[in-house]
Amino acid sequence: MEKQNEGSDSLLRKKDAALFAWPWENLGNYKYLSYGPFLAKVIYSMYWKENIEEDIWCLHILILCALRGLVHQLWSTYSNMLYLVRTRRVSQEGIGFEQIDNEWHWDNFLILQAIVGSFAYLNFPSLANLPLWDVRGFISCLILHIGISEPLYYWMHKILHSPHLFPLYHWQHHESKITHPFTAGHATFLEHLLLCVVVGIPTLGIAFIGYGSIIVMYSYILAFDFLRCLGHSNVEIFPHGFYQRVPLLRYIIYCPTYHSLHHQDMKTNFCLFMPLYDFLGNTLNTDSWNLQKEISSRTSTDERAPDFVFLAHIVDIMSSMHTPFLFRSFSSVPFSTRLFLLPLWPFAFLVVLSMWLKSKVLLISFYNIRGKLNQSWVVPRAGFQYFLPFAAEGINNLIEEAILRADKLGVKVISLAALNKNEALNGGGTLFVNKHPNLKVRVVHGNTLTAAVILNEIPRYVNEVFLTGATSKLGRAIALYLARRRVRVLMLTQSTERFMKIQREAPADCQKFLVQVTKYQGAKHCKTWILGKWATPREQSWAPSGTHFYQFVVPPVIPFRRDCTYGKLAAMRLPKDVTGLGTCEYTMGRGVVHACHAGGLVHLLEGWTHHEVGAIDVDRIDVVWEAALKHGLKPLYNSR
Repeated sequence: MEKQNEGSDSLLRKKDAALFAWPWENLGNYKYLSYGPFLAKVIYSMYWKENIEEDIWCLHILILCALRGLVHQLWSTYSNMLYLVRTRRVSQEGIGFEQIDNEWHWDNFLILQAIVGSFAYLNFPSLANLPLWDVRGFISCLILHIGISEPLYYWMHKILHSPHLFPLYHWQHHESKITHPFTAGHATFLEHLLLCVVVGIPTLGIAFIGYGSIIVMYSYILAFDFLRCLGHSNVEIFPHGFYQRVPLLRYIIYCPTYHSLHHQDMKTNFCLFMPLYDFLGNTLNTDSWNLQKEISSRTSTDERAPDFVFLAHIVDIMSSMHTPFLFRSFSSVPFSTRLFLLPLWPFAFLVVLSMWLKSKVLLISFYNIRGKLNQSWVVPRAGFQYFLPFAAEGINNLIEEAILRADKLGVKVISLAALNKNEALNGGGTLFVNKHPNLKVRVVHGNTLTAAVILNEIPRYVNEVFLTGATSKLGRAIALYLARRRVRVLMLTQSTERFMKIQREAPADCQKFLVQVTKYQGAKHCKTWILGKWATPREQSWAPSGTHFYQFVVPPVIPFRRDCTYGKLAAMRLPKDVTGLGTCEYTMGRGVVHACHAGGLVHLLEGWTHHEVGAIDVDRIDVVWEAALKHGLKPLYNSR
């Protein structure tokens, strides 16, 4: 304990170094109010001044900041499109929640450079009157960058790695073990002040010598950000022949592999964009080009096959935007509808419709546990499409293709999420197992653990429950299990035949605990409801005050009753030894997955060789539950 405290105190001292913290660090998202004066000045000049020209520099700063943010976002999108770039990722490790949180305010430097730019304009008003283009400025900008900015950055970077300065400042940038476009902006206030000098020399330099232009100013700054993001993208984009055909290019432009090596071996590859200066300074990592060739030459046959796949689907249009390749920070927290998503809804809807025409199952995220690689694949279909009769065949085809692909890759277990195992769609996965009897991959619906999670949330003192969706796989298993526990189960079902069939499955001395109810009114005295089908506000109104609603319906019911409590979908917390997980699963918290996902993981860790499809074996509910606990999965709520 003393050692831990000593390390923590040491870290605090490092963060107390002069110019380490950002001036607006404690403002959170209110920091964006810093752009307010620029916007106010632009609006004032447009509507209350006759001439906007003298304040046009404010508009340029706002446009540049927006474009620079877009450059970083587009690079983030590209580097997180695992279904496109997985074979060319330099580091195959995943980015966890800790790194995402550390890089949350990666865009601080945009505010800083906007402020620095405004001081430059206020002190040198002539900067606001630059011509549109000057070819001499373009040439001069290149000369200043290559001759001054590149070597200046190289030496500053080397100095920041010195034993004295690295523990004070540059360690923060290197705490990001896996590079990402946002890592480019993740550094201390002092380092970005120095970077302002590096950027300012070519941009202001050409203006002071009389060759400045708007196009060169925009082009240089955006190209600077583009190349910084490229180097931190962790995705090798250059083919190996790029450097082989023209060897000189190795010293003119770096590649993602080159800079990623710097994050692994911090004594080499210090350059900004040009490895020439590493060559001249004798700090060039000799493995750079061989590794670049190896990574850029990879094919799908070279990639590691996952051990486990969770086959998910899109819940609705809003949640379709809860993916790492759209907004990494947003996908790292539980999904909820945000105002900034509303303008994007029409675009997302069009994308979902276009995927209906032609699309394949997509790799979205992954994590590692005990040497096993687990991936999440997504069927590109939204929840409403699963209830369209004419869409069923196409959806089953996609699921079947995913199962066959997993089988070909050598995946051991594939677990089907909610609607992908719908009874009406494919019989809970039985369709695929019967059609392909020689599958090596085990197909699992995970409902056994889902039932176990729900049942273990119900307190032992409860002696009566109201159950909807009673004839589903989960509803049937829950009813039979509770009846064995001598709990009276009011089963909402219109089909007496189906009710009788379930009742006959119960032991003779337990059948009396299964009671058919045909209307919600029949449960108006029961305070424990288990919802397996959607319940409208009117249907929920029949529950007495103080009722708790358990549920296994997707999407979850909307909580209308303020005098009642609502449980979330069945879920479990993953073991602590999971690494590389940086995405939240729908509305689940960090490190929490749906019970059907957890059920497939338990199937893998236990090494079970049977398929888990179709009806739930009630006798295995406790077996699966104990196995989950044994492997370190934890329930969110456990009332037993």
